[in-house]
Amino acid sequence: RWERARSLGFGEGTSVYHNAYIYGDVSVGQQTWIGPYTMLEGSGGLHIGDHCSISAGVHIYTHDTVKWAVSGGKAKYEYAPVQIGNCCYIGSQTVIAKGVTIGDHSVIGSCSFVNRDIPPYTIAVGSPCRPIGQVELDGDDVRLVYAK
Repeated sequence: RWERARSLGFGEGTSVYHNAYIYGDVSVGQQTWIGPYTMLEGSGGLHIGDHCSISAGVHIYTHDTVKWAVSGGKAKYEYAPVQIGNCCYIGSQTVIAKGVTIGDHSVIGSCSFVNRDIPPYTIAVGSPCRPIGQVELDGDDVRLVYAK
């Protein structure tokens, strides 16, 4: 897995499962884990930071064909970059749509559909994804604080 990450030009210590599908303009930082059965589609530009976990089955798209399809092929495909900050956790089976930025130290719950930006230090879940709490860091102490 580490050899594959190196061959893709990803950061030191990053690992990518053999059955992860990666194409287009994709960059990944250091010490990031890309799990099995993931899709990293970078035709519009995709950057994933350092120390992230991209869990099994996550799909990240930087384009869509919605307007192309509903216009009978008259409209063009739409492209927009996706940015995932440092120290983020993306739960399994999550889908991230084009144009989204996820801030540093954020947690995205499993099976979420992320179609809008998520601020740094945010816990967000659901379809559509919405904030439900905050990540608090104090030295080596990490607390996940959920809204009441």
